[in-house]
Amino acid sequence: MNRRDAIRNVAILMGTALSASTLAALEGCKSKPATLTLQTPETKALLAEIAETIIPETTSPGAKAANVQDFIVLMINDCYDEKAQKVFESGLNKVNEESKKKFSGKDFMEITPEQRTELLTAIDKERVDYNKRENKKKDDPAHYFQYMKELTLLGYFTSEPGATKALRYIAVPGKYEGCVPYKKGDKAWA
Repeated sequence: MNRRDAIRNVAILMGTALSASTLAALEGCKSKPATLTLQTPETKALLAEIAETIIPETTSPGAKAANVQDFIVLMINDCYDEKAQKVFESGLNKVNEESKKKFSGKDFMEITPEQRTELLTAIDKERVDYNKRENKKKDDPAHYFQYMKELTLLGYFTSEPGATKALRYIAVPGKYEGCVPYKKGDKAWA
């Protein structure tokens, strides 16, 4: 099994699918200049709030506790091509633009957590419609929220808080048990 297949299988187990561009990014990182706009504290704070809205703190830590924003910046800068980087950066601006349109001129950082959830839910619906459109071409870039959502999930569930507190975790697994009873509400295995 190669790395791409392994990551795809993990994504399926997590209940999500990864886009071709995310899989390509994970296939191998290339040396290229960093996207400096993602390094600013303001951008990292925005990414942290978007990620926390996608995976909020509940009985387990949220995305901010896992420092998912740093993972996202690292992945976009080091592993994505320039085209995907531009889509991602313009997507961050679009999140603020949509927030200002919908919530009386307030950008994403100024709105309430409930409004953030409402906004990101609408953007996610837009992402689904974008992916289902009939005039889709093979070379079309992924929707910007696809990157945000995938990298948030990947960063969270591969972090220590995500793997050990949100999922069931055994540091040194024991014997293989092919049939383990599932009880409603059980966590998935890390």
